[in-house]
Amino acid sequence: MALAAFAACFDAKTLPGEVRGKLGWLLLDHLRVCSIGARMPWSDWSRAYTALTAKSGKSHVLFSPETLNPQHATFMNVTFGSSFDGDDTHVGAMLHPGVAVWSAALATAEHVGASGPEVLAAVTAGYETIIRIGLAVQPSHFKRGFQSTGTCDGFGTAAAAGRLLFRGKDASRRIAEAMGLAGGYAGGLAQFYYSGGSAKRIHAAHSAESGVAAALLAQQGYAGPVDIIEGQGGFARAYADGWNPALIESGLGERFHLMDVLVKSHAAAARVAAAIDGMLALRQEHGFSGDDIASMALGIPRIIQGRLTNPHPVDLQAAQMCLPFSVALASKIALAKGKIPTVAVMDYETGLGDRSLFEIEERTTIDLDAEVEAASNELSTAARVSVTLRDGRKLSKLVPAPKGSPSQPFTAEEHEARFTQELSGRVSEKVCAEIVAMSRNLDRLDPLWLGRALSGA
Repeated sequence: MALAAFAACFDAKTLPGEVRGKLGWLLLDHLRVCSIGARMPWSDWSRAYTALTAKSGKSHVLFSPETLNPQHATFMNVTFGSSFDGDDTHVGAMLHPGVAVWSAALATAEHVGASGPEVLAAVTAGYETIIRIGLAVQPSHFKRGFQSTGTCDGFGTAAAAGRLLFRGKDASRRIAEAMGLAGGYAGGLAQFYYSGGSAKRIHAAHSAESGVAAALLAQQGYAGPVDIIEGQGGFARAYADGWNPALIESGLGERFHLMDVLVKSHAAAARVAAAIDGMLALRQEHGFSGDDIASMALGIPRIIQGRLTNPHPVDLQAAQMCLPFSVALASKIALAKGKIPTVAVMDYETGLGDRSLFEIEERTTIDLDAEVEAASNELSTAARVSVTLRDGRKLSKLVPAPKGSPSQPFTAEEHEARFTQELSGRVSEKVCAEIVAMSRNLDRLDPLWLGRALSGA
């Protein structure tokens, strides 16, 4: 009930300035990754699916004049943002919270006509709910075979949507009942790490829409168990071998875990980003390419051994989760002077047809590294990249944390530039500037205006 009470009663006016600033950057990043993802082929699959299943409503599908009910608008927009692994991540909770929370809050806000401060409160509640539940059940949850984006996001979207749907003295209980319903939808099996498939591309979308659906069902009278997390047959005991309930309530409303969210540079698993950065940094410093590598050694922490270190990915999704392939790919992409180097999903698509990358993998060793282990924590995962070049040079780079992590964050200027660079292909310079200004003062956030401004109308 503590999370539900927080969602119902939290006053956005009490948010510290640094938290507001971070949320503004996270909104820009959310819209940026949704814009990229909306062009991907699997987004067309979701468009075809919702054409069969969805009812129209007031909530915008991003970058389209189409409006759907809040559940299916959430599904579509989360598909855009989460489907190519570019969206924000909490490393310790091992999940992607932002794309679910922003999509659900904006869609539900349009549905009920909510204001900027209410959206800000809902988004904050959603982030904190997802991250705190994820932290409480990790790492046991991960080791049992779950991808926590698919299991935890629904709790947060139920909290966010519930904040906007429910008013009055019983709002806390009704949000708790919505979260109880959402717990029954928790899924997210992680077999894709081993055998590929495209299921992960809609894990977040399915979980997020389930949370919104749970809130809408609760509004009609359904009620889930209010002790869905801690109960004898609840989420924590069913989905983990051990959990820490104190992490859910500790500092709630004072300590904001959303400040620890990582914003990605690359379309890859967050825990391989430091190694990608290491390879790119070595190339920028020493001027070589993948064809010059005689052998490669990767130093890793224990947490990524296994699921993320299996070579020779079977498909695009598996490639994005694969450490040796990702680093081999980073050794061959073009580097643009003066720009933050990025490994994009299109690079992975092209790389799967490049047999020389598999040959680099064959010449790669992966070992546990004590210094890398010591540098890794719930905020980011470190890596060491070492190469021996064909000319005899031996080069090595320890990356304690990747770009975009809490200790190596993007600046405000970088966030705004990345947003504008992507969105300028969709909307006018004036609209881009207005959204950036809105991100600097989220009390001005107008969900209806934003949906229309991005619709292309």
